[in-house]
Amino acid sequence: MRVLVAVASRHGATHEIAAALGERLAGHGLRVVVADAEVVDDLERYDAVVLGSAVYAGHWLESARDLVERLRDPLMQRPLWLFSSGPVGTPPKPVEEALEPQRLARELGARAHRVFAGRIDRDRLTFGERALVRALRAPVGDFRNWADVASWADEIHAALVAAPAV
Repeated sequence: MRVLVAVASRHGATHEIAAALGERLAGHGLRVVVADAEVVDDLERYDAVVLGSAVYAGHWLESARDLVERLRDPLMQRPLWLFSSGPVGTPPKPVEEALEPQRLARELGARAHRVFAGRIDRDRLTFGERALVRALRAPVGDFRNWADVASWADEIHAALVAAPAV
């Protein structure tokens, strides 16, 4: 089974989550390609898709939203999982899930949407982003839980084995 893990990441943290998902899925014997959302132009080679994006101000990044618009029909014809990355801190904030990814999950018939905590690395931020982090008093650090990422990949694999793509 061939699985695409497509991702939109501004500073690399969400891409690292996608890479970890891809590695774990490949460890189950699936053929996995991890690709930036902006370079995905068709889904013909794939039996299933995992699509993720960093979330900023409640929205997925433009390249992930563009992929959804360009490939809406093929996405709806395959087993699809969505993930978002963004909350930071302990406990993670914001507590509420971003509305846009939830809406996309419903519209596309995704099997699940998972939210993973993110990372804020001050050295990777633009001047404006650093100012926003200070103004919001957002905690700096890596809050990703790699065990959760691996567990979700295992759930995806189990679902594909139980009900493979048509």
